[in-house]
Amino acid sequence: MANGRTLFPAPRLVLAALVAGALAGAVAVYVRESGSGNTPADTVAAASGADDTACAAKAGKAKTVAASATGEVAALMPADPPMSLKAFSFNGPDGKPMTLADHKGKTVLLNLWATWCAPCRAEMPALDALQKEMGGDRFEVVAVNVDTGDDAKPKKFLADIGVHTLGYYRDATMGLFNDAKQRGLALGLPVTMLVDGEGCLIGHMNGPAEWASPDARKLIDAALAS
Repeated sequence: MANGRTLFPAPRLVLAALVAGALAGAVAVYVRESGSGNTPADTVAAASGADDTACAAKAGKAKTVAASATGEVAALMPADPPMSLKAFSFNGPDGKPMTLADHKGKTVLLNLWATWCAPCRAEMPALDALQKEMGGDRFEVVAVNVDTGDDAKPKKFLADIGVHTLGYYRDATMGLFNDAKQRGLALGLPVTMLVDGEGCLIGHMNGPAEWASPDARKLIDAALAS
């Protein structure tokens, strides 16, 4: 243990993490065929100006929150520097386009997942449990499915494993993953980003975690208190 952090994930997730690494190459090939992202260039440019400047000033906050990421969620790293993710776009539960800015005022745990990603499948029930326990006016788990094609397969998967609390967020273009990859946040799937109420990235993690754990709850409490 170093600085209060557990150096190894729970045994149940070791195999999942290995699978994530094996899938990373396939994901990279898939992304190269899917375009560069889903956010218009002028929107990205605007977000990289004043919003990024304001977010960069939160480096201390990012380090403080990340210091609470121990045990099951020790893989979460502080944003360096914090950046604005307000322009990240995807479809909401109503099927209509939205951006992360629509969650203004709410801390968000943004998770990108796919049905063909074994570690993603393994952690979905835990994300659902975290949303059920802590979701509300101040916090939400926003799990965005990035399968291509229609909604049938991801919706069936969620129903089959009993995930009912998470909102159904979707990006069938793989553009959201591309945006995260271009910013150096995504190596493969799953990828998880902790974002504050002003749309600033505070911390990020590649690979799965046990989100239905006291360690995860402590992390979210720290984010809400900061």
